Amino acid sequence: MRKHEPKKRRSLSLSEQTFPIIEQITAGMPGGFFIYHADEEERLIYANRALFQIYGCKDLEEFQALTGYTFPGLVHPEDVEATQQSIRHQIYVLGSDLDHVEYRILQKDGTVRWIEDYGHFVHTDLYGDLFYVFVEDATEKHRKAIRDAETARLAQERLEALEALEHETTALKLVHEILSSGMWTMEFDARGQMVSVFWSQDFRTMIGYTDEKDFPNVLSAWSDLLHPEDHDRVLREYYAAIEDYTGKKVYNVEYRLLTKDRGYRWFQATGKLSRREDGTPITYVGMFVDITERKETDEKLREQRALLEEALVKAQRASQAKTMFLNNMSHDIRTPMNAIIGFTNLATTHLDDRELVRDYLSKITASSSHLLRLINDVLDMSRIESGRVVIDESPCSISQILYDLQSILRADLETRELHFQMDTRALLHPHVICDRLRLNQVLLNILSNALKFTPAGGHITVTAAEMPGDTPDTAIYQFRIQDTGIGMAPEFLEHIFEPFERERTSTVSGIQGTGLGMSITKNLVELMKGQITVESRQGQGSVFTCAFPFRLSAAPDVGETPAASAPRPSAHWHILLVEDNELNQEIAVTILEEAGCLMDVASDGAQAVEKVSHSLPDPYDLILMDIQMPVMDGIEATKAIRALSDPRLANIPIVAMTANAFEEDRQRVLSAGMNGHLGKPINVDKLFSTLQSILDGEAAK
Repeated sequence: MRKHEPKKRRSLSLSEQTFPIIEQITAGMPGGFFIYHADEEERLIYANRALFQIYGCKDLEEFQALTGYTFPGLVHPEDVEATQQSIRHQIYVLGSDLDHVEYRILQKDGTVRWIEDYGHFVHTDLYGDLFYVFVEDATEKHRKAIRDAETARLAQERLEALEALEHETTALKLVHEILSSGMWTMEFDARGQMVSVFWSQDFRTMIGYTDEKDFPNVLSAWSDLLHPEDHDRVLREYYAAIEDYTGKKVYNVEYRLLTKDRGYRWFQATGKLSRREDGTPITYVGMFVDITERKETDEKLREQRALLEEALVKAQRASQAKTMFLNNMSHDIRTPMNAIIGFTNLATTHLDDRELVRDYLSKITASSSHLLRLINDVLDMSRIESGRVVIDESPCSISQILYDLQSILRADLETRELHFQMDTRALLHPHVICDRLRLNQVLLNILSNALKFTPAGGHITVTAAEMPGDTPDTAIYQFRIQDTGIGMAPEFLEHIFEPFERERTSTVSGIQGTGLGMSITKNLVELMKGQITVESRQGQGSVFTCAFPFRLSAAPDVGETPAASAPRPSAHWHILLVEDNELNQEIAVTILEEAGCLMDVASDGAQAVEKVSHSLPDPYDLILMDIQMPVMDGIEATKAIRALSDPRLANIPIVAMTANAFEEDRQRVLSAGMNGHLGKPINVDKLFSTLQSILDGEAAK
């Protein structure tokens, strides 16, 4: 039914990912919204909940059963042909992208209602040619039109009976009585000069005045109340009708008028003059109608349509960004995976060459670390968007954080031949209360980008400064990171902090990443109640500035010295490993047995409880517990062990060793009665330092 010439098509990337956004936007609208294919079958691909309600349906299933989920199924059978003809006329004859039509519908209970339909043709990359349509229930409007037509017919009959009257004023009074509108008349003498003005009492009442004393019969009583933005335009139209001696000019304007009790309201005024044979005016008669509600409805409709258009554009951009993200991720994940698989195969075929195998293993480790960073970025963004990131503040040293960062980056700086400078002279109070981990993540993200995009021989400068805070115990800490790298284009700067945005793909730039780093950084900065800005010019580098309000701390630095690699255990610890994955079992058992530990393995929580229950008289020194396992998970197994009657078994230290590696996961296992938490992939140094700390604590008891 609704088809369109190809030369007028507009392309729009519409997908199912946009439908929740459209539902959110259309939820507050007074009418329904649907999208359907512009082909012979005209099947719907989307309809909002408001449309179901218009048709008396409680859900999509009822709506589909009632209408067949096609556009013709929405229309009353007796109106289908007329509706088709009207739309064809608007599209093919008038050549419009938009169509407007009214038709009847049948609700689920058989009730007949009238619908006002606004359709708009679009071309989408995914679904082809579509129409999206906004509808609203026009039943009351249709009924009012019928009543108004009947009223007008009656008025015409009475007006025709008054044709012999000398002036049109009498006729206007009659129409005014029928339509209950405000009326005005103005009389002119033979020279065309105005001699009298009359405002009806109904008009005075409409604008909040009671009598002629409040609102006198003079022109200025009305003109002085005109809205300043409408004043000159309305008076031009008013006098133009008087000065048009041809009698063809009709006064018909909309404007705002200041009422006595309700502020500015919208009115529509119409007027016409009777004239003598020489064209001079005799009587100027007209009516006022309050159209405020109509104007407000029209404005809301315009706003809603604008919101819908904006939502579709945003949905299109989000869809394009996520598509680009998936394409980039597919490439960026496959790149380190290809290296891991490739160098593993090479190592297998060169086992007799230890140096070559060691080189391959080094490259496998680097590729694995990069792959883990990609995955962590995606997971970080997901946790931020779901509100699960919690800021954990504690005493720390700003100076130590910065110098630790320099130590982390030193090897990369030397490899890339970059000059690095750090200036902390403006730090008066280096000890603060903040989230050390998240501050480190913010600064490391920015510095990592500076390293990536600054060519050899370039400069990177970090300047830390302190400014007074809002209270004596706070200060504003500003970190300015400047590089002499390739810079960014102005159009990309507008979107740098949006998810999935990258100025160049890694294929073009040779630099890998998810396009999430800066979005994660901005979210973390805001979670710490800070601000971040960026300035950049292509070919001249970038400057990132972060500012945070931190509380001052007099406490000594906590944990500021990086821990050395944990010593391997000297005692033969007896450890139970609870792990359902055979490869993970092999890795952990091999690492711990080579360090001198005596290992036992359980493949699920139920086996673990059974083994612990029968481990006397020589119970395990410690249990390494996976969380997600079949039969019984690690949380339930821990609770079961802690409930054993023998305290020698119930109090065995339990450490979670799990891929559930976030802070909320750590808190969950500790709340379940575990003694520690280790994330996968296994960090060998952290594994042994954690075991040493826990078992040393047990030995000291």
